[in-house]
Amino acid sequence: MAVVTNLEPKRRKSTPLDDLTALVADDLSAVNEIIVQRMHSSVDMIPQLAGYLIAAGGKRLRPVLTLAAAELCGYKGEDHKMLAAVVEFIHTATLLHDDVVDESDLRRGLASANAVFGNKASVLVGDFLFSRSFELMVEVGSLDVLRILSKASAVIAEGEVLQLRTTNDTETSEQAYLEVIKAKTAELFAAACRVGAVVAARPQAEELALYDYGMNLGIAFQLVDDVLDYSAKQAKLGKTVGDDFREGKITLPVVLAFRRGNDEERAFWRRTMEELDQQEGDLERAQELMAKHNALKDTVERARHYGSIARDALGLFPDTPVKAALLEVLDFVIERDF
Repeated sequence: MAVVTNLEPKRRKSTPLDDLTALVADDLSAVNEIIVQRMHSSVDMIPQLAGYLIAAGGKRLRPVLTLAAAELCGYKGEDHKMLAAVVEFIHTATLLHDDVVDESDLRRGLASANAVFGNKASVLVGDFLFSRSFELMVEVGSLDVLRILSKASAVIAEGEVLQLRTTNDTETSEQAYLEVIKAKTAELFAAACRVGAVVAARPQAEELALYDYGMNLGIAFQLVDDVLDYSAKQAKLGKTVGDDFREGKITLPVVLAFRRGNDEERAFWRRTMEELDQQEGDLERAQELMAKHNALKDTVERARHYGSIARDALGLFPDTPVKAALLEVLDFVIERDF
């Protein structure tokens, strides 16, 4: 029996993302129903575990982007709802796998699924959700959609492997870091937006413009996430502050601080990130070095750069409430503190 899950976002102060979500609220409600229905399995643990993670909340940004992109393109059918559910399933599956790989104990402020149900169950239910997403794609019946979303799934997996290669490597370049986040995070943003144009049968120029919007929004989103891991308060962030540091994960703030540091500072980064020889006070020292070299500030500036590219990508589309909301989401993603 499937677990009936309340998928509505918790009440909080309105944000630009709330405003965008409100514009597609009816469609999102239908998407939530599809998600609950398609989580069903005769194996009880599957809907229990998947429902646990989905019910934990989250911004639901990716499926909202699919719905908003379809709205922007004037789509009047129903398939975009199915595709938004596909996007959420792919995203949820990657979260389940990520938390196992990263050995994370928190997800959106709650115990992660792997902490509650175990690593084996999390990996296998993630595989189930990937498989379910492909079933839904086939039901939509568009080879272009299948091509875009299946490619995105493969690219995300490649990004995970790329991240393993750069973890604990202080010699990682900014370019190598960008390759990781483009694949691991931004590709799904891009695909989520692009399929909104594809299902609406819009010209290729509009399809690619939405892809560019999503890609650069996704890059900006991850850049800010990496800043927040060193600067946010845990209660707002929804995960343990400093997780990236403790795991030796090389993000852009680390890359910048390492390259701008002196020999003694680089030795600190090698000890803590490569050897994972971390002592009390090391996280605070890392934060001090990032402040000294403007690593966090400059990472946010990079995010603003990609946000500007995303903004320009929407120039092809007429001015509508949904376009205005998509533009405001850019600023929200970059300026958020949680």
